[in-house]
Amino acid sequence: MITWIRQLDSLLRGESTRIDQLRDGELRVPILGLAVVIDLLGLIYGACMSVFSLTKSGSHASMQIPASMLKVPALFLLTLIITFPSLYVFNALMGSRLRFLATLRLLIASMAVMLAILSSIGPIVAFFSISTTSYSFMVLLNVAVFGIAGILGLSFLLQTLHRISIAGDEVPPPIPSENMVAEVTMPPSAITRFDGREIRPPVRAVFRVWLVVFALVGSQMGWVLRPFIGAPNTPFTWFRPVQSNFYEAVGHLLVNLFK
Repeated sequence: MITWIRQLDSLLRGESTRIDQLRDGELRVPILGLAVVIDLLGLIYGACMSVFSLTKSGSHASMQIPASMLKVPALFLLTLIITFPSLYVFNALMGSRLRFLATLRLLIASMAVMLAILSSIGPIVAFFSISTTSYSFMVLLNVAVFGIAGILGLSFLLQTLHRISIAGDEVPPPIPSENMVAEVTMPPSAITRFDGREIRPPVRAVFRVWLVVFALVGSQMGWVLRPFIGAPNTPFTWFRPVQSNFYEAVGHLLVNLFK
């Protein structure tokens, strides 16, 4: 377990995505190990986001906490299962160097980054859960947190794709620049571009498709698996009937928040 956590820390610091680590054209991370870490981090955030259900303004359903702890990892796992086939096929059509397992490793690593961000913000979400009475605010806060985690996780994915695409190239002589000292002394982070080369069109195309697919499937999957927070005066249920869609529901919550 400690080894897997260290692997996640290496991903977050950008050590596992250095060019010299990607010479064989793939990201070397343990699939099973990161999957276990993702589950644990999901349990943490699920517990934090469901704290609202135990407050005076929540649903007063203690079962909401274990339910949300199970649902958050399930949300990411199911999203991966549904989106992976289409993402892999499109990736292959665009001529990417990533093979089947390499693509899977990259996606799991990106989700591990997302879950690490979520779990780190979890205590803040729990704090707001016990210090506010607005259910609409709590839902929108969690949507915003998921959005932040998704953006940063996909930024990690984009930069790793970019580095993999050029890892096998010959490294050209460095071009003098005002930032050269900083570039030499400070290695690039996991979500910043490591040099001045533009991201290649095939990488951009793959990333844009992955971005749309992840956003649409992930958000709707969260809507299908609700409730996560526990609406006031609502009896506990594992799942609610499918009504409307995620985006329409967020619109209604925004209106209610400012009434």
